[in-house]
Amino acid sequence: MERVDRFAAIPLMLLAIWSRTWIGWWCLVPIGAVVVWLFVNPRAFPPVDEPHSWTERGIYGEQAWVRHRDLVPPDHRHVLRLLVSLGVIGFGMILWGLIALKVWPTVFGATLVVVAQLWRIDRFGWLWERHRAQRS
Repeated sequence: MERVDRFAAIPLMLLAIWSRTWIGWWCLVPIGAVVVWLFVNPRAFPPVDEPHSWTERGIYGEQAWVRHRDLVPPDHRHVLRLLVSLGVIGFGMILWGLIALKVWPTVFGATLVVVAQLWRIDRFGWLWERHRAQRS
């Protein structure tokens, strides 16, 4: 559940940073609130014993990948690299948009980051299913 909840932090953090134009240094209060939520969120939910949901399988797949890098077929490694690249480009666009106070690069960059991350979760969910089948 935590991954999906964390996606909600993206627009909240963007809005908190953008709010510097409206409330000046007081923008640190909403920024701090989002940072606290990101810290508290993974600790607020009990650990999952057996993944059932799409996001839980993605989290378990990512953990399996960290422990057993050879589980990922070469074509999936290329996709994962592409998704990391898209995320980095999206993050760069977010920075540009927030510094220049331009809406379109901020929104487009956030969209790239979210789409890349959702696609990564999907790939890791597939990896978890494959890993679980191999263990059986």
